[in-house]
Formats: sequence, structure tokens, C-alpha cells
Amino acid sequence: MNIAIIGTGYVGLVTGTGLSSFGLNITCVDIDKKKIDLLNGGKLPIYEPQLEDLVENNAKEGRLRFSSDVAGAIRKNDVIFIAVGTPPKEDGSTNLASIENVARTIGENLNAEKLIVNKSTVPVGTADYIKKIIERYSDKNYTVEVASNPEFLREGAAVRDFFHPDRIVLGTESEHALSILMDIYRPLYLLETPFIKTDVHTAELIKYAANCFLATKISFINEMANICDKTGANITDLSKALGLDGRIGKKFLHAGIGFGGSCFPKDVRSLVNQTEKLQYNFRIGKAVLDVNRKQIEIALNKIVAAFDGSLNDKTIALLGVSFKPETDDIRESPAIYLAKGLLENGAKIKMYDPKALENAKAELSSAKLSEDAYDAAKDADAIVLATEWNQFRHLDLSRLKTIMRGKLFFDFRNVYPKNKVAEAGLKYFAIGR
Repeated sequence: MNIAIIGTGYVGLVTGTGLSSFGLNITCVDIDKKKIDLLNGGKLPIYEPQLEDLVENNAKEGRLRFSSDVAGAIRKNDVIFIAVGTPPKEDGSTNLASIENVARTIGENLNAEKLIVNKSTVPVGTADYIKKIIERYSDKNYTVEVASNPEFLREGAAVRDFFHPDRIVLGTESEHALSILMDIYRPLYLLETPFIKTDVHTAELIKYAANCFLATKISFINEMANICDKTGANITDLSKALGLDGRIGKKFLHAGIGFGGSCFPKDVRSLVNQTEKLQYNFRIGKAVLDVNRKQIEIALNKIVAAFDGSLNDKTIALLGVSFKPETDDIRESPAIYLAKGLLENGAKIKMYDPKALENAKAELSSAKLSEDAYDAAKDADAIVLATEWNQFRHLDLSRLKTIMRGKLFFDFRNVYPKNKVAEAGLKYFAIGR
């Protein structure tokens, strides 16, 4: 089967590479020629563990190709996956400009019956909209069906998530489209991966429901952490107790400075916006966003209070700027928001991140880049652990105490036991402990 993937971001590149590993012939296309040239040169435009080796192996086997000829790929392939960006507008609604451009290009180059499979996160009803655009710009009377196949790939674990998904969601209008998608994902079906076979609208809404629920869990546990700070309770023990309840589950119950990235903030805002248009008040979604915003303020206030109300000329060592470990993505990163708040309050920042420093330079131009955690900590008045990279979990705390000017250690991902930090001579601050 010949398949084109339009868009070579996280979703498109991982999906295309994964499907080529199933033995399918995949052409990944993008209007960004520089990105395609990079991929054809054996380099990836993103950092994602394990992905580079998979791309190289499948390209060598001839199953995975990269092209900037979108129109040609549409004409030559039977199934077209759409995996382009759907960024938020200022009002929280979803920007469908890239989706519209792809649909128009498909219509203009339609030369046979095609199955269009949307993987981009889009408001309910977008598949219908895509089909209308295709029909508007096509002068041929070919049958086109638009299916919804939302992705659930976590940055930093996207390759594993592709090959070992919790479920595959297939939203289709016909048995014919469903049979094609079942054939594409047959290797996962043989591994007894659960398949949700539903209508297109439900499939579109499932993605928003999943992300909003996970974001709700994060905001909830952060609220509980703030209550722990007020009462002297311990959020770590509380989270563990909750997680052992089979009705709740232990994932996404780690208190910190909030969620970020390209999905959770955008998708919650989008669903809030969609429900407003439906004249429904999605109160939980609004509260989730409000809690997430205020969690940064709470963390910032902890730092300011520890310095008796003034950060002027204080040097802060910021460990981690990506929104989560194992990615170079800084989109809506809580660490970035916190850093901007520190700078606005007069602090100086030395920052280190294993993968995201280059991306962070534009956002934090006045911050000094460091070679490692110890370089960042040298002569710093405080350390702020903002992203829980594994290499930050076993720092030499005694060494940090020796090279720092101050002795404040803000563990905003609750990585370290308080007594271990105290034994090294550092003053410990956390979230909910």
C-alpha cells in the first residue's frame, strides 16, 4: 500500500516512520523544503529518542521517502494522512489554515478515489469541512472519504507509543474506509492492541477528551499540593495513596509547576472555545487552565519570598527549560514562563538543559547558557530544578553547595528527599512538601 503523510513534525514523522516499519511504502511530504533537505541528508528537525535510527533504517530499505512535492504525492498515493500543525489563535480557537491549504491541494490534484486520514488535532466537524473543501476545488467526480485517526504520542516517548499504543481510534463513515485502516494497522491488531471503531465526530472529540482529562489530573494534584503547603501535609504520600486506587491510577499525579507543551494547553483552550460556540459552559476546562496559570505564580512567589521580597541582582541557576524531559520542545514550557517571571523581578539567569538550550535562546535572550548543571550553579544564589531530566536526579549536592554563592535549592518537580538536600547544607523548597 502506498501512503503519503503530509506534515513532518512530531506526529507526521513518527507516524510515517512507524508505518514504514510495518512494510508499507511511505512518502513524507512537507512544504518546508529546508526540513525535507535535512531529512534527506539523514538529519532530523526534532529530537525524539530512537527516531533517528528508525528513519535511517527505513530510508535505506527504500520504504521511507521524503519530498517537498505535495501535489505529486497526492496524485501518486492511495491513502493521504494529514499531520499538519493546528496552533491556537489568540482567542483559544484552533487555527485551521494549514488544514485548509492541504484540503485545497488535495482537491486540486485529485486523480482517483482517495482515503483521507486526519491525524491533526481539530475541532469536531473538521473532517466534514475538509471534505467540502476537497469537493469545492476538485473538477473530478471521484469518491473521497475523510476519516479521523487521532494520535496519542507523547513527546519523548513517541516511538514507544506508536508501537505500543494504549488504543487505536478509527473514526470512519464506511466499512470500506475502516477495512483500509484496519489493514494499515494490522501489525498492532495482531498484537491485540484495542481498536475503537467509531464515527468521525466521536473520534475527533476523543482526542480532546483525553488531553483535557489528563490536564485536569495535573491541575488537581497541583491544587492538592498547594493545600499540602498550607496544612503541612506531604503531597508525595498523598499522590501515592491516590494512585494506588484502581479507579484513579498513578499516572499524571506528580505535583509541580504545571503542564505545557504543544497539546494540553492548546487542546483545553480549544475545547473551551468549541463549547462556548455551542453555548455550553465547560467549567472544568476553564478551571484547569486557571490553576495551571496560577501554579507558575505560586512557584515564583516561593522564590521571591525566600529572598525577602527582592530578586534584584540575584543569580538563579535554572535546570531544565523544555516542557518535559526527553524532548527539546519549549512550547508553553512552565520553565520558560517561570524564567520570564524571574527576569521581570530583576533576577539574572544561568540555564542548562540537555536538549532545549538552542530553542530557549530566543525566548530567554538575556539568560546565560551553561555547559552543564554545575556550570549553571557556579556562583548562583539559588538553584531551580524546573524540568525533571534524569541527569538532574543524582546531582552531587555537596559539590553544588561548594560552588554556589547562596544555598537555596528549589525542587519544583519534587525529585529529591528533603533530608538529603538538607544534609548537603542546602535549604530545600518544593511543591506540597
